[in-house]
Amino acid sequence: MAQALTDDDPRRLGAFEITGRLGEGGQGVVYLGSGPDGRQVAIKLLHARLSSDPEARGRFLREVSVAQRVARFCTAAVLHADLAGNRPYIVSEFVPGPSLRQLVEREGPRRGAALDRLAISTATALSAIHRAGILHRDLKPANVLMGPEGPVVIDFGIAKALDSPGATVTQDTLGTPSYLAPEQLRGAPVTPAVDLFAWGVTMVFAATGRPAFGADSIPAVINRILNEQPDLSALDGPLRGVVAACLSKDPARRPSADDVVAHLMGRPAGPPPGSPGVAGSAGAAGKDGRGARRGGRAVLLPVAAGAVAAVLAGGGALIAQTVASTAAPVPPTATPTTVPTGSEPLVEGTASVAPVPSATMASPSRSRTPRPTAGTTRQATAPAKKPAHTARPSKSPTPTKAPTRSPSPSDRPTSAPTPTGKPTPTSKPTASPTAKPTVKPTVKPTVKPSVTPTPKPTPKPNPYTAAQVCGSGYKVLESHAFGSGTTYLLYNGAVGKNCVVTLSKYVVPQKVRMSAILQVKGGATGSDTGVYTAYAGPIRLAAKKVCVIWGGGYGSATWKSGWSHCG
Repeated sequence: MAQALTDDDPRRLGAFEITGRLGEGGQGVVYLGSGPDGRQVAIKLLHARLSSDPEARGRFLREVSVAQRVARFCTAAVLHADLAGNRPYIVSEFVPGPSLRQLVEREGPRRGAALDRLAISTATALSAIHRAGILHRDLKPANVLMGPEGPVVIDFGIAKALDSPGATVTQDTLGTPSYLAPEQLRGAPVTPAVDLFAWGVTMVFAATGRPAFGADSIPAVINRILNEQPDLSALDGPLRGVVAACLSKDPARRPSADDVVAHLMGRPAGPPPGSPGVAGSAGAAGKDGRGARRGGRAVLLPVAAGAVAAVLAGGGALIAQTVASTAAPVPPTATPTTVPTGSEPLVEGTASVAPVPSATMASPSRSRTPRPTAGTTRQATAPAKKPAHTARPSKSPTPTKAPTRSPSPSDRPTSAPTPTGKPTPTSKPTASPTAKPTVKPTVKPTVKPSVTPTPKPTPKPNPYTAAQVCGSGYKVLESHAFGSGTTYLLYNGAVGKNCVVTLSKYVVPQKVRMSAILQVKGGATGSDTGVYTAYAGPIRLAAKKVCVIWGGGYGSATWKSGWSHCG
């Protein structure tokens, strides 16, 4: 499962020995390692090019905070993190087993009960993630590990806490193109509905071996996501209808993760009969897939938990126990307020996690405040009756004698201390302040603009080369220039792998959009798209004596080859 280390890979990070490579993405490299006690761990090391990027380091730090908030049954627990050094890294629990993508590529699409178990377990994990107040934003087959106790969702590198500042403003288009929702591609605000869209695409991949909208050129995939309907003929039963709803172009029409589990169990979603609803229109509640469903979760989730326990082996009992405990009703607190909007956390009352840099972190086993149940919704609606009583006292202040208490003679004492002769000196200070400010502003602005433009015209050349980025043994086969950027195709004959990287001619402090893509005929496809200062990639894939498609982009320009370099 783990690949051999290259000459550029570290052999040790802190107290952890590195023994192999597990994978690589746009944010960093994941290694297999072992701790002082001999236990196997997964170590995610931030790319060297991102170590000096404050935004990238901030996302890395947030990954630790986010992972700690998620229930342990549905992700790999964080064990240790060093975020203050030159190369930040995160140590997490190692989940033995392939990713869903590797499993499908190796054994073929999932069918029947195996597909149903996968759908229910991943939807349950997604429900727990959302109830922790988290958007994953990069759910895909490569981020679902098929562990011995059931699937777990990993990689919260670009996840977003809904209760963090700016969570509902327009986000950068981060993630894998084939799994992005239409609103993400349009730059609209993101809600939990984007994760449900990605879940639907992932289920189509599990059933067919291909994402719902294809995996060829990025422009073609984006066009299908925005304008075309997917082929769901490989799905049947309740799963087909649920996936179709999750792939709706309109995020307001997609179900929540809780509803997905309920429908797959044959139970209709929504509040039980007789339970009081939350004030607000159905349209408003549907915007983020949560609002109007809150009242029914106390009944809905235990049913789903029991069903999950019936279909999941090994880890199923843990899933059922966790879901049931979070759905248990609690005494009303001060948290019930108004109908949640897209800017509110999915779980009221959860405190934001303050991550501690370079500190050993135990497995996250924190308890979370459950959602308000039907009991709390009654308390929220009760105050609506009080304004009816407060309207009556408005008639009592009718006596008009109160104004007679302020007689007109009271105005006379105020007129007595009005010596207007003294304010005449005020004319002198008015002249002096007006003269001084007029001189100072005219001098300062004229000096500053002449100084600031001078350091800008000195661009720093990119210190990296394509061979350095791809690693030792790689040699350039071909390149394609974009003006200020170039995409390179390299090959390493010793390991039989191609590598694609896009390099900027200069280091761009304000960052520029770059991409790199590599597709192996009859094999895997890799891509890296983001806003970087020096380069995008590297994308390394095994392609010995096999045709490849390679390409990339710089700024607004993109390019992709045909099948070439076949051996």
